[in-house]
Amino acid sequence: MNFQFTEEQEMMRKMTRDFVDNEVVPYAGEWDKNNHFPQDVVDKMFELGLTTVGVPAEYGGAGLDHVAQNLVMEEIARGDAGLATTVCASTLLAADPVLIAATHEQKKWWYGMQNEGALAAFCLTEPGAGSDAAGLSMKCVKDGDYYILNGTKQFISNGGVAQLYTVFATLDKKLGAKGICCFMVDRNTPGITVGPKEDKLGIRSSNTTSVIFEDVRVPAKNLLGAEGEGFKIAMKTLDLSRASVAAMAVGICQASLEASVKYAKERMQFGKPIAAFQGIQFILADMAQYTQAARLLYLEASSKQDMGLPFTQIASLAKCFAGDAAMKIATDAVQVFGGYGYTKEYPVEKYFRDAKIMQIFEGTAQIQRIVIANDLLRG
Repeated sequence: MNFQFTEEQEMMRKMTRDFVDNEVVPYAGEWDKNNHFPQDVVDKMFELGLTTVGVPAEYGGAGLDHVAQNLVMEEIARGDAGLATTVCASTLLAADPVLIAATHEQKKWWYGMQNEGALAAFCLTEPGAGSDAAGLSMKCVKDGDYYILNGTKQFISNGGVAQLYTVFATLDKKLGAKGICCFMVDRNTPGITVGPKEDKLGIRSSNTTSVIFEDVRVPAKNLLGAEGEGFKIAMKTLDLSRASVAAMAVGICQASLEASVKYAKERMQFGKPIAAFQGIQFILADMAQYTQAARLLYLEASSKQDMGLPFTQIASLAKCFAGDAAMKIATDAVQVFGGYGYTKEYPVEKYFRDAKIMQIFEGTAQIQRIVIANDLLRG
């Protein structure tokens, strides 16, 4: 077992960290305040290859392994979890159904668009179907060489800025999971409209909207896999994405820890830095423990993905633990800062708000515990 990063992994981590320190950290607070999507920074990230880290080498990408991809996600989230959500949702989450189920020709089309700068969105969640993904209502009807899509998707990351969608719809809701299909959809297809940008608690720089499909005609050649395989594709996609979300949560942990250590050294009370008090030291030590433990979990999940080993349980462990850790550590950071932590003068209240979503999207903390328990009991 080797805990040393490869040269490529370390290079990607350092390049991303340097970019984030210069182009993200100084501006993330304003993006958050103004609910602003920073297209100019996304464009710069594209030029560096950060928005295409999921593109395989044979389709013009860097061909990064999952460890390198998720190190990039951690570093972006350390600067701004909303921006990390934008990148992760596009190059990993939305693209994973393509990686999993697409033909060579389908991959050429999808990755070709991404290599030209297209962002993507993963359209699974609906107003009435969140954790119960098999209960989705969006309809797909075969019509010659096309499928006609009708329905609404909810809380879609990149919904209003994506040029590409992976969309899940059902042939017949009565079929449950067996009726679901997955499609690659061009945003410019007639019949697609986007709802208003959500005014969210956290990750406010990410674009989150509903996406409405009204008689949208999608070429049958854009069906991923066979009819009825959409649910399996969605579950495999979520398995892959959980380590990435865990990495983003660790980015929030790391940012909270770094801010707390710096503040504790500078804040004077009773004639000395608060870092001199054991009560503060214990909080910082716990923050460091949880951060590193969460990091090791997502790295193990990523490594198992790269080695082709079973990873469903470890990915859920990583996502669940890291999400809970982010919420705990961000809360502790506010406590270290005291009254100042409760104001927008310092970044820790933003970390607190950003952390909550890590326990919700890509499978709630409770869903992860179900996955973990089921795996244990099957064994």
